[in-house]
Amino acid sequence: MDTIVAAATPPGRGGVGIVRISGPLAPALARALLGRVPLPRHATRARFAAADGGAIDEGLALYFPAPHSYTGEEVLELHGHGGPVLIEALVARAVDLGARRALPGEFTQRAYLNERIDLAQAEAVADLIDAGSEAAARAALRSLQGEFSARVHALDEALAALRAHVEATIDFPTEEIDFLADRVLAERLADVRAQCTALQAAAAQGRLITEGLTVVIAGAPNAGKSTLLNALAGHEAAIVTEIPGTTRDVLRERVQIEGVPVLLLDTAGLRASGDAIETEGMRRARAAMAQADRILFLVDAANDPQAADFRKEHAQLPAAVALTVVYTKADLLEPGATMPRAVAEVPAITVAARTGAGLDALRTHLLEAAGFRGQDSGLLSARRRHLEALAVTAVHLDAAVAQRAVAGAGELVAEELRLAQRALGEITAVGSADELLGRIFSTFCIGK
Repeated sequence: MDTIVAAATPPGRGGVGIVRISGPLAPALARALLGRVPLPRHATRARFAAADGGAIDEGLALYFPAPHSYTGEEVLELHGHGGPVLIEALVARAVDLGARRALPGEFTQRAYLNERIDLAQAEAVADLIDAGSEAAARAALRSLQGEFSARVHALDEALAALRAHVEATIDFPTEEIDFLADRVLAERLADVRAQCTALQAAAAQGRLITEGLTVVIAGAPNAGKSTLLNALAGHEAAIVTEIPGTTRDVLRERVQIEGVPVLLLDTAGLRASGDAIETEGMRRARAAMAQADRILFLVDAANDPQAADFRKEHAQLPAAVALTVVYTKADLLEPGATMPRAVAEVPAITVAARTGAGLDALRTHLLEAAGFRGQDSGLLSARRRHLEALAVTAVHLDAAVAQRAVAGAGELVAEELRLAQRALGEITAVGSADELLGRIFSTFCIGK
């Protein structure tokens, strides 16, 4: 195994800069750089030696012998002054002594490969670093500490026990009992399915906290899209004029709603146009809508109370993306006038962005529609791939329930349970394929 080295602190100037070294050569590098191997897990003041015997820097050295380290390998950390020239000099010196520069996420990948953490915990490391809110940071820390993995393992153990029961009954049948009609088997299947449902709900909450929502604001020109973006953002993020087609490109603004990160995208107005720039803006708007979690289609309440603009565009909007009609400019309506709560079976909200009326209801609607149930002490960080793995697990569990009702289909019940367990295992990913690991760890920062 190679010995790797990288700066563990961000680029730029700072009070402290940390260089991390992991691998079998770490003790030898300690002797070359420090003149000795420090006492394990003790902060030791040291001079960091250059090749000519002079000093690169001085600071603290920490040594963690294998396997009791973050990576499970020999680890040396050098805590010096946080100047980029000094940090690079230390990294280059370690490379001269036989280490190589680490790849993105390679320290955490080694921690996973050496079974210090599982893959869900490894992803939680990145989620903790990237957390955009205190709620996201708390959720990531719980997952890093193993709470999410523990729930996955509990479901896995229940599946394994159920598989063992079914397969043992197939191998050692009795003439007196039809085990597929056994009430105990039905109850155990239902219990495992309920555990999966609960874990899906927790993961969906976690995914919202970790990855957030992408919401596209769309509609005809002058429907109030940029005004709504500014109102939700709390500042003038977009230019607002009475001239149709002011917004030509996709504008992005990040906000938080009850700790949930929301990426708002303001888009070009949808209409027939011969203007090449405006046409390109609409193409980008439609591309953004296809990737969104929800589309807010804005309708001018005063000038289009029947939502004709929405009805005209409805069929062209992405079928797989959730929709909400937002009636805007409610402050221009006659006193007492109300707008419908749904248009073509799509929920509708009425707002007045300039006065703030209806904005709280819109925020609540976005969270409720996404399945957010509010923050509590048990939130865990999760990712889209975790939800996908749990969805596949649920599909196979449902198939097992269905097969139980088919006489003589015991082998099929066992097979569906095996497939459910395999799908579930992708979350913690024991023995994961190199391609999956490469894709996950490539998103990490170098030094972590």
